[in-house]
Amino acid sequence: MIEYIPLLMFVVVCLVLMAGYPVAFSLAGTALLFALIGNATGHFDIAFLHALPNRLYGTIDNTTLIAVPLFVLMGVMLEKSKLAEDLLDSMSLLFGKFKGGLGISVVVVGMLLAASTGIVGATVVTMGLMSLPTMLKRGYSPSLATGSICATGTLGQIIPPSIALVLLGDILSSAYQQAQLSMDIFTPKTMSIGDLFVGAIIPGLLLVVMYIGYLIIISRLKPSVAPVANLEESDRLNAFRLLRSLLPPVVLIIAVLGSILSGIATPTEAAGVGALGATLLAISRGQLSIARLRDVSRSTTEVTAMVFLILIGAAVFSLVFRGFGGEELVEELFQSIPGGVVGATLVVMFVIFLLGFILDFIEITFVVVPIIGPVLLSMGLDPVWLGIMIAINLQTSFLTPPFGFALFYLRGVAPDSVQTGDIYRGVVPFIGIQVLLMLMLAFWPALATWLPSVVF
Repeated sequence: MIEYIPLLMFVVVCLVLMAGYPVAFSLAGTALLFALIGNATGHFDIAFLHALPNRLYGTIDNTTLIAVPLFVLMGVMLEKSKLAEDLLDSMSLLFGKFKGGLGISVVVVGMLLAASTGIVGATVVTMGLMSLPTMLKRGYSPSLATGSICATGTLGQIIPPSIALVLLGDILSSAYQQAQLSMDIFTPKTMSIGDLFVGAIIPGLLLVVMYIGYLIIISRLKPSVAPVANLEESDRLNAFRLLRSLLPPVVLIIAVLGSILSGIATPTEAAGVGALGATLLAISRGQLSIARLRDVSRSTTEVTAMVFLILIGAAVFSLVFRGFGGEELVEELFQSIPGGVVGATLVVMFVIFLLGFILDFIEITFVVVPIIGPVLLSMGLDPVWLGIMIAINLQTSFLTPPFGFALFYLRGVAPDSVQTGDIYRGVVPFIGIQVLLMLMLAFWPALATWLPSVVF
């Protein structure tokens, strides 16, 4: 029974989180409680906690994580500068004369917004406030409107550059080295956040194309759910207005990703380019007042503090988990799963999918991935492929009724005329599309691994 204490720790953390306690304190508090009880009963060596200062210093000294506040600043600045709102208006006019055009506009703008912010909640809420009233007013069915907004909002998990990929890439990089050392490979290969960014480009764009394809098909099969907009002559789009709204965010994202792909900048340096570029865009549009700068700074600080506080809590939890022999237990459990690496991967993906109902991507990245990552990677999985699969899996979890985070975010800003059942029905086709993409990645891993091998 004693050897299953690590699993009991994990269960207790989930229960505490479900009770509504803050994530960082739940992780650290549960771990310290188990450590004290284990030390008192002679089952835990308190010396394991002596490594905590070194862990925390390693976090402080990790220059890669500087990208987190910079990408957050970039996203918040773009959101506050009304760029997304102007872009949605222009895209709506551009595609408005086509069947499903407004839905396609939402997907395109959501993709750019997701690439800018990388935070599911922020994207869903922003798109819900901006586009849902317009879609309903133009006769879109509530289920199709809400489903497309929720699905588009979760693209922040997979479209680079996103915070989710920054954090996931950093954790998987450490796990990959740990896995190789456990296999007595003392000159280990490295995997960077840039590798994960590049690996996510093809799956991310493929997912966007599949979303748009579904909207085109459903609008032709059922024209009543996505009617063509009746545009007034005054609403006609001219080239200047389109370029004015489309060019800035596209150039900014290309500058960030292009600097990484070309090797000119590291992800951290590219994040600095993105933050500076977003600030200059806000200034050029006259949207950066002292009050707005204060709001942007406060939002950036809050998100960054949350991320790093969870990282500290996860470091405490990880140390105690290892002190109780958790790594050995997980390895034994994986080895006993039928089907070898395929069976182990399926079980891990299913567990992560379920955890996505109660934990955000930050907690899963910091707590779960360091536990399962080294074991799966030592079984021969490619770290880039595993990272992309985890990201899409979490994206699917955040969409799945009745507990998906994206559904709750949209329910909070949707008008009373939209039923919760409409939101649930609307996301089902998009969940199917994401499952299809995961199956494609399972059968053709090169969708994720080919581009990094070419670029780097």
